[in-house]
Amino acid sequence: MMIEDLEKYGTNDLRREPFKMNGNRFIKENALHLSWVVALVATLGSLYFSEILHFLPCKLCWYQRILMYPLVIILAIAAVRKDTKQYLYVLPLSVWGMGISLYHYLMQKTSWFKEAATGCGPVPCDVDYINWLGFITIPFLALIAFTLITILHLLLLAVERQNSR
Repeated sequence: MMIEDLEKYGTNDLRREPFKMNGNRFIKENALHLSWVVALVATLGSLYFSEILHFLPCKLCWYQRILMYPLVIILAIAAVRKDTKQYLYVLPLSVWGMGISLYHYLMQKTSWFKEAATGCGPVPCDVDYINWLGFITIPFLALIAFTLITILHLLLLAVERQNSR
């Protein structure tokens, strides 16, 4: 590297550029696989809780499952085909899932929505089947999964838009 390059571009630009290029490449090559793994783990986890541990899902849990289960298939096909435009289909499902999971979590952990919890169905929506470390519940796990998928696909969208310029 020449001193003229440092003066011309500035040291901060040269330090950021390799990371930016590698970060974009990493997102483009791995976001679909990573988000598929997150969706698969979330799906298998929900099946483990209901089918192995016999936890009955409430109405909001079913809504979250309805949004998560198709993501496993959509993301698997996208990862195999290397179809980075799948954010068009994934983001609506993951953002809606985030909203429902956050509402469900707040229903469990705060008094803001307690009245609605009992009218949720045969299984009240404020039941804590698990409560790891005092804050990790099943809706919290779903919220984390939907959030990770959303972040990965927003990054993928940003990389795609940057590459199309």
